[in-house]
Amino acid sequence: MSSEPRVRIIGGGLGGSEAAWQLARFGVPVLLEEMRPVRPTPAHQTDRLAEVVCSNSFKSNDLHTASGVLKEELRLLGSLLISIADRCRVPAGQALAIDRELFAAGVTEALEAEPLITIERREAVDLDGPLPIIMATGPLTSGPLSQALASVTGEDNLHFYDAIAPIIVADSIDRSVAWAQSRYDKGEGVYLNCPLDEEQYRRFVAEVKEASAIQLKDFEKSEFFEACLPIEETARRGDDTLAFGPMKPVGLTDPRTGERAHAVVQLRQDDVAAEHYGMVGFQTNLRFPEQERIFRTIPGLEKAVFARLGQMHRNAYVDPPAVLHASGRTRKRRDLFIAGQLCGVEGYVESVASGLLAAWNIAIDLGVVPESARPSSGEDLVPPEITMIGALQRYVTNADRHDRQPMNAAFGLMPTLPPTPDGKKRKRRQRNEAQSERALTAMTEWATTHRPPAVMTDAG
Repeated sequence: MSSEPRVRIIGGGLGGSEAAWQLARFGVPVLLEEMRPVRPTPAHQTDRLAEVVCSNSFKSNDLHTASGVLKEELRLLGSLLISIADRCRVPAGQALAIDRELFAAGVTEALEAEPLITIERREAVDLDGPLPIIMATGPLTSGPLSQALASVTGEDNLHFYDAIAPIIVADSIDRSVAWAQSRYDKGEGVYLNCPLDEEQYRRFVAEVKEASAIQLKDFEKSEFFEACLPIEETARRGDDTLAFGPMKPVGLTDPRTGERAHAVVQLRQDDVAAEHYGMVGFQTNLRFPEQERIFRTIPGLEKAVFARLGQMHRNAYVDPPAVLHASGRTRKRRDLFIAGQLCGVEGYVESVASGLLAAWNIAIDLGVVPESARPSSGEDLVPPEITMIGALQRYVTNADRHDRQPMNAAFGLMPTLPPTPDGKKRKRRQRNEAQSERALTAMTEWATTHRPPAVMTDAG
């Protein structure tokens, strides 16, 4: 078998790494280009592939949630990254939270060991050449490559600013104040909770609103992504907004008082050794000295040592309905696919799914997919719309969308369920259960038909 690359993948993040692995499963040699460490980014700290930066959570594994269904569909499709995430799991209740370092190391080792994948560390600046391309450079796509993409698609990249949360050294947290409990006691008590009474909360909000933030170029023109607002922006929207958002106390009881606090700051384990905890929902662009000063006013964090402080970075993505088909193929160039957050999906697992789908469609283009596994219509391969992956990919590329911000998996993206036999309206959990069962049944059948032959060692 020739190892001469037949596909070029730009970007070694989650979408690009999954795409490279999937193409290798089809027996397709791949060139994977990653610019780190030649050119670092404002958010990444290492040169490893599939490094996660904003949060260490892949969200819930519960099959009654959209994120749980999405991950289970990817397991059915043989995703490398989800299998490694499962192996690198750290305690987080029902959530699939990972040890960041172990996860990135596992992905890097797997791809480096695969002879059909050639990894080159260099900055890509163009989309030229004879090979089909999967562009998965993520929200931190460099300027030259963004310009190259704009020249191909005819559309300028949209942009918004995203923020990452601080990480705290575990032994600097006061465990006489912070207690371990998952919300509503679901799963193990693996979150640490720092309680604030109403006076402490009001004082905290006032401090955040008055604190100095780092000003970015063109900051006044920036657009925030609603699902990842910096806490200072959330606080400006109302004094009680944080208490109904990342600091909501519902489902938690302070063991010292036997009552619910007015507000709670949750800390989630960030590594297997439990040496670091991330501040859940505390993305911020406050100046570093301000972060240390204000966050140490939180009960239990008076002596907090910060392994990483929060920061904000520029995120870019294309306008999917104008640029892409549901498979990730660009409308103006058949041999160019876009995957990962650049394609308009939001979230680690959603990025993995887009990379997998782009890879499968390129494999069809290259003629390495059995005839029986190809769409009979001759159109691109996309899972049924009643699956989570199929619904998400169709939604983000739907020309009728009015809101063009990146999108997470959600049950609301899926087709309406048929009426119940008795005609009664389903409650939300019943709807979720029915949609989950329908999606996984459909994906199981679809995966059996379209899953590629294993031409390499199994990911698990």
